[in-house]
Amino acid sequence: MNDQLDKRQKNYILMRSIRDYGMGVLFMSIGFLIFFSKQLFNRVLLEDDPLMRYMVLVLFTLYGGFRIWRGYAKHYYNKDE
Repeated sequence: MNDQLDKRQKNYILMRSIRDYGMGVLFMSIGFLIFFSKQLFNRVLLEDDPLMRYMVLVLFTLYGGFRIWRGYAKHYYNKDE
């Protein structure tokens, strides 16, 4: 197996990395918008259950952080192939 990545693989890695950064920021933004909706929109989203708002914030923030980390780490190809 050649250790050098060809141009097509490098472009694929760059595309996936940019997509992961964008999706990570999007997920984190959605979580914060739902959590801070009262301050931003004078209306509370998910107002029936405040625990649900916290859970959505935590889940969206963790998943967004994971997507940003995955874009930074760039582990898209298995090294054992």
